Amino acid sequence: MRSCVRSSRALSPALFPRLRSDAGCWGTQPSRRGLWIAPRHLSPVGDAHQPTPLPSQARVVICGGGVVGTSVAYHLAKLGWTEIVLLEQGRLGAGTTRMSAGIISVAKPIFIESKMADYSSTLYERLEDETGVKTGFVRTGSLCLAQNQDRFLSLKRLASRLKVLGITCNVIKPKEVAKLHPLVNIHDLVGALHLPGDAVVSPADVNHALAVAAASHGVQIHERTHVNHILLERGHVTGVETDRGPIECEYFVNCAGQWAYELGQASETKVSVPLHGCEHFYLLTKPLEQPLSPNTPVVMDMDGRIYVQPWQGGVLSGGFEKNPKPIFTEGRNQLDVHNMQEDWDHFEPMLSALLRRMPGLESCEIQQLVNCPESFTPDMRCLMGETPSVHGYYVLAGMNSSGLSFAGGAGKYLAEWMTYGYPTANVWPLDIKRFGNLQSSRTFLRHRVMEVTPLLYELKVPRWDFQTGRQLRTSPLYDRLDTQGARWMEKHGFERAKYFVPPGKDLLSLDASKTFYKPDWFDIVGTEVKCCKEAVCVIDMSSFTKFELTSSGDQALELLQHLCANDLDVPVGHIVHTGMLNERGGYENDCSVVRLSKNTFFIISPTDQQVHCWAWIKKHMPNDPQLHLEDVSWKYTALNLIGPRAMDVLSELSYVPMTPEHFPSLFCKEMSVGYANGIRVMSMTHTGEPGFMLYIPIEYALHVYNEVMSVGQKYGIRNAGYYALRSLRIEKFFAFWGQDLDSFTTPLECGREFRVKFDKDTDFLGREALLQQRAAGVTRRFVMLVLEDHDTELDLWPWWGEPVYRNGQLAGVTSSSAYSYTLERHVCLGFVSPPATPDGLPGVITPDFINRGDYEVDIAGQRYPAKAKLYPFSSLFAQQRRRKDDMELSNFQGK
Repeated sequence: MRSCVRSSRALSPALFPRLRSDAGCWGTQPSRRGLWIAPRHLSPVGDAHQPTPLPSQARVVICGGGVVGTSVAYHLAKLGWTEIVLLEQGRLGAGTTRMSAGIISVAKPIFIESKMADYSSTLYERLEDETGVKTGFVRTGSLCLAQNQDRFLSLKRLASRLKVLGITCNVIKPKEVAKLHPLVNIHDLVGALHLPGDAVVSPADVNHALAVAAASHGVQIHERTHVNHILLERGHVTGVETDRGPIECEYFVNCAGQWAYELGQASETKVSVPLHGCEHFYLLTKPLEQPLSPNTPVVMDMDGRIYVQPWQGGVLSGGFEKNPKPIFTEGRNQLDVHNMQEDWDHFEPMLSALLRRMPGLESCEIQQLVNCPESFTPDMRCLMGETPSVHGYYVLAGMNSSGLSFAGGAGKYLAEWMTYGYPTANVWPLDIKRFGNLQSSRTFLRHRVMEVTPLLYELKVPRWDFQTGRQLRTSPLYDRLDTQGARWMEKHGFERAKYFVPPGKDLLSLDASKTFYKPDWFDIVGTEVKCCKEAVCVIDMSSFTKFELTSSGDQALELLQHLCANDLDVPVGHIVHTGMLNERGGYENDCSVVRLSKNTFFIISPTDQQVHCWAWIKKHMPNDPQLHLEDVSWKYTALNLIGPRAMDVLSELSYVPMTPEHFPSLFCKEMSVGYANGIRVMSMTHTGEPGFMLYIPIEYALHVYNEVMSVGQKYGIRNAGYYALRSLRIEKFFAFWGQDLDSFTTPLECGREFRVKFDKDTDFLGREALLQQRAAGVTRRFVMLVLEDHDTELDLWPWWGEPVYRNGQLAGVTSSSAYSYTLERHVCLGFVSPPATPDGLPGVITPDFINRGDYEVDIAGQRYPAKAKLYPFSSLFAQQRRRKDDMELSNFQGK
């Protein structure tokens, strides 16, 4: 093959020009050269034809005629929408879609992505019957190979999660790989994951089928139409301006793929669509001497950074190299994309990996090396949903080289979102509101995409961190904490300390430690937890989202009473933990609200809720000039003083008694700390441990920190990080939004009914849904699971997403976990549900169901027994440990 590669570089390959002129692609179906049969309402594309005039108005305009845009149009039409217009700047499906490899795989890192891929596969298979258009669908199955034990463990964890979704998969040995694929060299493999339901399709044919199906439901599709500007009025979409005239509309959907970022800038209010293009290479061979069957499984050799699929008797093989080539798309059109140059030197490492995995390809003849663009996002997850700054403006883009796998499911969920106001699954990991304008810097995106692209096939152990785009948002204490050994992670662009490495530790080896087992920071975090429980620790929590809501009258209180499930009509100085619920009773936000004065409230939310929470509150705010919402996250440094000696430190610094009698729980006072005035001191720690949160104006942050550390020396003070915080909150059964709580979780399902103002004659969002749920019964419950026969030193650790079994039957999934240094064992939090009733309805869960079952947690295919409870175990295990210590002491004294 190598000699053929070199000679092919001197040739003028026949394939690539044909790709620009026909509607076919890499599938097994014959190409329809240059032919696009225009269904009704589809404007003709030939130069000799007069284009169909654009309508003057529509309900929704979709920009982008690739597989993503046509999927959105198709699903909206299936949900009964009319007056749908889809605009494409060039030929339908002639962008990234046409050049896609066409692999449909459920081997994805998070549940929602696997669900989308699974639905896409089902959709593409049935499209042929629905439209009469062949999609090239072949259920080949796929093989995910493992060259080392860590990769094999990651595949076993994936297999456990896929079984929760009902997806068939099998962990197999290397010899079984050889039986399934005749070309794979198995000498260096330790195992593989076989996914028999995975498939390949002809991307352009799928695109064509979706367009035909959409057009048959009345969707108007117009090619060669450029969207120049999105028209807005008072923050709402009112229309689009094209090179062929304006269209009035209520909704706009940006499915522009490579051009989604630039299109987001084409409105008076800029819309941030954080994605960046990168070159993606794959080669095509001519048919082998013994042509490869079209049913041959796709091979994903992630350790070799390559994928291989059957293609017209030969193979198609690409990969995700360590040194990707980012591209800019400003001013480019489809023709520029199609003229991207091949680069054999750049592809050489992937070619070598291919020949190592399939030595039998050495003598085959290469037909073409294809260079096509793909768009990637800062966290390797696609962008979906309504934008926070413009109502009626939706985005579905940034597919991270999985456009065909995601398009069907993503189009379905977005169409549901636009129709009902929410999708039928939790898509928060994909919600565009997880990002803000801070991630839209072109330099940031260019640097991040160079890290993201190789990470797609990189082995990712729990709690890995991005290395690019760092130190973007920092606390005023960053440098001070860094010199004291802080090891950092990033959340929503903000640097947060994971833990603090004591002097004398090998920092380099600690940072390089990556494992599915007991991590090297175990003892360090344990020391921080011990200090939190016995002395006092300081955790910089400045990254938390902080808003101030003020009004001239009762408007602020009235708004919060409508938005919040708990009662906010409390005396000044009181703190209320509450959820902001949607109409279904699910959590849109979980926050702490402080009543600073009669008409001023301080709202504290999770770090990654900054954009989402702001958009949720603004969406429900009346247009009242006397009501004002301000994001003050940057104004305050937040220090969490945790531990029994926290009151001694603050008493000494403020000359004010800080005992519970003088400073009750969930109370806020504005105090002086050291020389600094106006410090908001709150008696809460977000962990269940005693202590205080200090919200400090940033100009005083360093002074207050220095004073706290100086005075605290006599009380054993030390710094601590978020890993200690996580351990403390999980062992106290504290649920966090985004990990344990989401927009489908209600307070009744997680034991928070006491935070709902049922006894008040006050209407609030979600009240009716909660009353109905309370009457009908809860069908799932948030539980605490303590692993019982699990060796922390030798066994795999749980992290999140592990299946939970009750009496041998699948009952739920973990949402978060941590090692409890207090209980000296692992604690998992998650949801469990009873079996469905005989008529298929969800069963009602009871305390007996929780307490009388035998539970197991599946970690990479191995089940560990667990004890389940609806309340924290702390007191129970503390008593057991004291009895054990007393027995050991008496035995020692008896000797």
